[in-house]
Amino acid sequence: MNAYKPIEDYGAIGNLRTVALVGLDGAIDWCCLPNLDSPSVFAAILDHDRGGHFRVAPERIGRREQRYLEGTNVLETILEGEHGRLVVTDFMPLSGSIDGCGDSRAESAIYRLLRAEGGPVEIVLEWKPRFGFAEAPTTVMRAPNGFLAWGGSESLALAGVPEGLELVEDELGQIVRGRFELRAGERRALVTRWGAENLDVTLDAAQDSLAETAATWRAWLGKDEATGDRAWAGEHRDAIVRSELALKLLTNADTGAIAAAATTSLPEVLGGVRNWDYRYVWIRDAALSAQALFALGHQADAEAFVNWSERVAQEGERDWGLQIMYGLHGEKELEEEEQPQLEGYRRSAPVRVGNGAVDQLQLDIYGELISAAYELHRLGGRLEREVREFLPQVADQACQSWQQPDYGLWELRNGPFHFVYSKVMVWMALDRALRLAREGVIRGDEERWRRTRRRIREEVLERGFDPDLGAFKQSYERSVLDASNLLFPLQEFLPFEDPRVQSNLDRTLEGLTENGLVYRYKADDGVAGIEGAFNLCTFWLVDALALSGRLDEAYEVFEGMRSRANHLGLYSEQIDPTTGAYLGNYPQAFTHLGLINSMLYLAHKEGRETPVPTPIGSGEHRAEGGDDA
Repeated sequence: MNAYKPIEDYGAIGNLRTVALVGLDGAIDWCCLPNLDSPSVFAAILDHDRGGHFRVAPERIGRREQRYLEGTNVLETILEGEHGRLVVTDFMPLSGSIDGCGDSRAESAIYRLLRAEGGPVEIVLEWKPRFGFAEAPTTVMRAPNGFLAWGGSESLALAGVPEGLELVEDELGQIVRGRFELRAGERRALVTRWGAENLDVTLDAAQDSLAETAATWRAWLGKDEATGDRAWAGEHRDAIVRSELALKLLTNADTGAIAAAATTSLPEVLGGVRNWDYRYVWIRDAALSAQALFALGHQADAEAFVNWSERVAQEGERDWGLQIMYGLHGEKELEEEEQPQLEGYRRSAPVRVGNGAVDQLQLDIYGELISAAYELHRLGGRLEREVREFLPQVADQACQSWQQPDYGLWELRNGPFHFVYSKVMVWMALDRALRLAREGVIRGDEERWRRTRRRIREEVLERGFDPDLGAFKQSYERSVLDASNLLFPLQEFLPFEDPRVQSNLDRTLEGLTENGLVYRYKADDGVAGIEGAFNLCTFWLVDALALSGRLDEAYEVFEGMRSRANHLGLYSEQIDPTTGAYLGNYPQAFTHLGLINSMLYLAHKEGRETPVPTPIGSGEHRAEGGDDA
């Protein structure tokens, strides 16, 4: 158990096709190649003994530190040895324009640039690829300038290694292992590449690739009139930038799709079964991520996602329909399977690949998608003709489906229920569709949309609020609190001054908040175990408090979340309110987009000039709605 590092001890690197996790001890313990949703080649984070890793570190490690090169997803790990320091610079090569999708180039490789400082460093290297989630036996052989590994039909190369490394074996195959020394000031480049074609590497070429990769990230981050230098975020500027870069890291450069997280099966309960695969594109998560990126000036990324959504909904042999999730290249079949050969993070089994929720009905996705398109339009983005024709279909589908029970945004596995949040999100879908129609952006059956919107509102106000609970219910059937209902005034279903909104806010503070962190709900969801607090819900609490004018309370919660960021400013899905340990998949898009939105709302309420002068949920935006508000 102690062999597993805390989830918060990892940094993330990537090339907009996949992501690798690098621990504070210099070990790469997670990477899937060539794509994020491919099988793993390193998965020690899910099984310390069998999973495989790529470790480079002093023989005895003292102080350890990690930091990103400013404005990039290039990671430096500094490890104190007995006589000197080892600096490991990890990155995955990236070049070209990464605005939107389709114009970048990426080598399917991890570069590890080593540098000794202050004295000589005795280094231990262990390269232990394990293909197919450690299911395929691994064969390793020496080659000129390095080593080659095979697992079934897949291969991986290691180049740039010094002389004297040995091949040893465990029950799954060979391992490259050995020691070598770097003198003070000496450098070396190690490269592990997908495929077996290229074992060439020079230090100069590696340094050039580092410079090009860093420049590519910084060019995307950029500065323009809309975002400036993010001075509106004040002392939290660096947190905004890191969240911005984390969201981009989860974006696929070929399609514009945005993954929910970089990992599978990191547990929501240690030792429990709440272990899910998040390496896919949830329409909800990705739409919210696209909105956050657009708010920070990344118009091309938001447009790429909206365009991708239209394409995947129209493709294939099925009738038109919008699934709740897809693969990064539009795959619709994501069958959930267990990987019994892996013991799971800290023995949290099963490890799952694929996601059985793919076929669930979740009505809220209509609201998130149309809202993302609406936000894109109102802030000056471009909606292609195909998207303008697609959005009325989404609105019509929302009208047709809203009375059905669904599984909700939390994907409860003991449903379906009539979730109050789902109903309100359909209301929002139709509200935003009507706004787009009023501005001549789309055309459709506006009378049907308006009539259905009115019926949903009447039903939710009649059946969704429980006076005895003093709050909106999770569902018509279950009178329990749900943190998603904090969003109703932000979605403009009700104004913040409405007594039901404020009562719901107070009951959430009393019933779902622990040590400044917010649980999604406290109710049976069909899965064993009690999970941690859900980070996005904590940021939703910040937003609701801020726009209610309760700024002191909002900042107290926000600063509490900021203090819980890891050493790099990254977050997982959940946090244990008692221990502070990270839980769930990592890094998590939901949490980082939540941080961005909360800072925008806080800055707006303080009167600062922000990239979005009238954010949705504000009184100013509500007034823009006119008679439809």
